[in-house]
Amino acid sequence: MAADTYEQYAVNQATVGDAAKWLKEQDLCRVTLWNGNVISIEPPIFVTLKVIETEPGIRGDTATGGSKTATLETGVTINKIPLFVNVGDILKIDTRTGEYVSRAKE
Repeated sequence: MAADTYEQYAVNQATVGDAAKWLKEQDLCRVTLWNGNVISIEPPIFVTLKVIETEPGIRGDTATGGSKTATLETGVTINKIPLFVNVGDILKIDTRTGEYVSRAKE
């Protein structure tokens, strides 16, 4: 939906493409239109997503700067998450690289 005119556009999955793994309801994104049709969707550079699944960090396992994987609320799996991240944490993710940036506040 266009934020200024409230005009809504229907978009198929092929057009959304990889941007779908970074977007959740009510997120703002850049949409490119051509002749009134959506031709591309670009997510924001940074998004905040909740961790829904990850292994617990093991105490004392940080000497080597360990990392683990986490599944986020959109279903995307991110690698190289610090061991201190737990289920329910909100993470800031760089959508250009798909990498963890930091923990974020809701």
